[in-house]
Amino acid sequence: MALVRYNPALRNFSSRSFNSILDKFFQDAFEDNGNGSGFIPAVDISETDKSFELELAVPGFKKEDFSIDYNDGQLTISGERKFETEQKEVNYHTRETRYGKFSRSFHLPENVNDGKIQAAYQDGILKVTLPKDEKKELRKTIKVN
Repeated sequence: MALVRYNPALRNFSSRSFNSILDKFFQDAFEDNGNGSGFIPAVDISETDKSFELELAVPGFKKEDFSIDYNDGQLTISGERKFETEQKEVNYHTRETRYGKFSRSFHLPENVNDGKIQAAYQDGILKVTLPKDEKKELRKTIKVN
């Protein structure tokens, strides 16, 4: 009997839809699988009455690893987690943690108050709060004469 390397992509293959298989194929083709050149962090975007919120899943980073830039209605969040190779006593069997650089850009609505944008990093989540400018209205009702 020979050992066959475990491939999580083939797990429950018969229960997966064709679309999910294609999604996984293209995701793997355009993302780095942990070899250090880059990745795309998952992001959740929500809205309240007073702000928009972005939450990026970036575990293992330090707050100084991030760069957040706002320019002409576009917010760019980037960062880098360097791969540490000095752990000679550790023999990994699998390594799924993401390393490398990332950059995500978001086009913001006109009613964001860019002077009050805040960011906080806790428990592997980078949370960026984009307060709304209550004076700017995006929607107007036009009366037909």
